[in-house]
Order: sequence, then C-alpha cells, then structure tokens
Amino acid sequence: KRVNTPSYFCQIVHFAINRSSRWPRYVPCNVRYNGSMKKITLVPITLTLALSTTLVIGQNTRFSDPETVVKDQFWGNLYANGGTSFFCDAPFTSKGFVMTDGYVYPPADIRSALNCGTTSQCKQDNQYRQITSDLHNMVPVRSRVEMRRRNARYENLGDATRADDCGIRESAQFFEPPEHVKGDVARTMAYMVDTYGLPWLGATSVFQEWSELDPPDDRELARHQRIAEIQ
Repeated sequence: KRVNTPSYFCQIVHFAINRSSRWPRYVPCNVRYNGSMKKITLVPITLTLALSTTLVIGQNTRFSDPETVVKDQFWGNLYANGGTSFFCDAPFTSKGFVMTDGYVYPPADIRSALNCGTTSQCKQDNQYRQITSDLHNMVPVRSRVEMRRRNARYENLGDATRADDCGIRESAQFFEPPEHVKGDVARTMAYMVDTYGLPWLGATSVFQEWSELDPPDDRELARHQRIAEIQ
C-alpha cells in the first residue's frame, strides 16, 4: 500500500503498546478544523512508531444512538452508493441480505470491558451507546463472515491454518484477517483502545506487526477523513 498522509491527518497519538522511553515520541503536526469547527488532530504514519494512526483521536463521535447511526449514517450516508466489503474486498451496491455492519472491535467485547450488564442493559448505558456509535469502528462485511468471527481474538495463525477464498484464517478462538486489511484492523483497534480505554483484543505485538506490514493507503485515509466529517 502507498503511504500518503495528507496534512489534515495530523495529531499526536501515543498508543499503549509500550510506554517505555525506547519508543519514539510524536512529531509536530499541523492543526486545522473541519466544517463543523471541531478540532481535528492526527499523527503522521512512521515506521518507527508502528501503531501511530491516521484516525481522528480526541474527536469522539457526537452520536449516541447506534441504531440510528447504522441506518442513517453508515448505510444511508457513508455507503449510500455501495462500496467494497472490508475483509473480502468484494463490491456491493446496497446492503441487501448479503452485507451487514461489522465492528472491528465487537460490541460484545465493549460490553464486557464496560461491565454494563446484559445487552439490553448496556443499550441504556450512555458510554456504551457512544462507543458503539463510532463510525471508525464500523465496516461493511459479508453476513456470513461477521457471524463466524464474532468474539474471536485477533492472531497470526500462519500457513498451518488454511485461508478461505477471502484470505481469512480462523480457528475456534482466533481470527486472522486478510493481508490487505491487517493494518486497517490494527490501527482501528489502537484507536478504540486509546480513545475509549478499552483492552486490546489480542497481543499488541501482533497489531504492531500488522500496522508495519500494511501501512495506510489512500482508500483507508479517505474513509476516515469522510467519517471525521460526518461525526
């Protein structure tokens, strides 16, 4: 993937992989505002700061109604004209029955981290509602893929586990995404951990490796820029 970090993606993000001094600190970046006058600050991608990300940090979503966000903003706005499925990179024109809204950081794990009770109880929790309304964490996926990967931890399974037609490797407990989105997964995971104080869903060394091997491309950057404008 080609790294192309535009000036509007610039803010300090220091993820909790390793707080020791051997990790480089951030470099200064430009600061600007989007159309709604929210401050947008991001960090440039570097090989040495492996899990620095181009996602908006410190600009939590203003939304707090996940059901409405999924319907009106995710499908009705962000993917109103279709797109490509996240893991399988297959084109789609509308949601239909084949596609569903997936979450890089699954809602079940958010509920567990917040200890907010049952699904019904958590839906009344303001913090849970805000976190699950964050479009950065939502991706369009095939329904069958989403059903299979729920509650699995991210891990490198290697060649011993056969990849399916999308390049996904999975076991009863672990899920390895295709090569072309490993970095996307790592950076979104880091964003959720840093922004909302959630625990890592897998070894931090794995996410670090994925972010280094799969740096952000123009499509990933454009998607998160668009999300920043929406929320």
